[in-house]
Amino acid sequence: MSIIIGLDIGGSTTKIIGLKNGELISKTLVKASDPVASAFGALGKFLNENRLELSDVKRVMVTGVGATYIKGDLLGVPTRRTPEFKAIGLGGLFVSGLPEAVVVSMGTGTAIVRAADDGVEHLIGSGVGGGTLLGLSNRMINVRDFDVFIQLAEKGDLNQVDLSIGDITKDEIPGLPSKTTASNFGKVTDSASAADIALGIINLVFQSVGTSAVMAAKLSQVGQIVFTGNLTLVTQGKKVLSAFSDLYAVDIIVPECAEFATAIGAALGQPET
Repeated sequence: MSIIIGLDIGGSTTKIIGLKNGELISKTLVKASDPVASAFGALGKFLNENRLELSDVKRVMVTGVGATYIKGDLLGVPTRRTPEFKAIGLGGLFVSGLPEAVVVSMGTGTAIVRAADDGVEHLIGSGVGGGTLLGLSNRMINVRDFDVFIQLAEKGDLNQVDLSIGDITKDEIPGLPSKTTASNFGKVTDSASAADIALGIINLVFQSVGTSAVMAAKLSQVGQIVFTGNLTLVTQGKKVLSAFSDLYAVDIIVPECAEFATAIGAALGQPET
């Protein structure tokens, strides 16, 4: 059995997938206090859950900010590195099934690449991402836990936080529905609840990233945008992206396994000879 394992190693969380003959066979993640422990833990967990031996693994391909801490081979298995932008692009195409797309990876920050058969090109990046979301949540509503924050946002009302086009004009503006945001947090008052502010933060982050992605796609003359990364699991964020798709006439896709796309892209990268 020749399985290729892909690891997307973050600071404390590692995503791991397995490819056999180009097909995804398993995916999982682990958390640990440091990237090295996270990587070794992920590999061990993957082998155990899939009842595999080290001899079943042809090679391990690593990427992500934590990959720089991996020295040598993991558990004696040949281990190579895939550049992160390349992994983002390859993984985005794999999970979407597209031959070409602008791929957006939403993690702590955001990376945007163009991916196609002729290669992967880094277009632009942004410091706005999951780190922004939790940082603002911490300072504004004293919530630090991601899951608690998302549950809270489900009860929020954007009308209590954001200023819309309909709030500032009664005239119809071609191409801009009245519910379109005119100013993030432009209407927030003392009566806004923590849930309202949480939803406003999500709207701010996803609209900022969505705007950058749309501009990158337009300039690259690419009609499909694939969103990947952990933040694609935020239901309220998906609604924001759906509205962007309608507003700017672009095809925005959040595919299955989007949070594992970069790990998949790592496995698809060819080891250097």
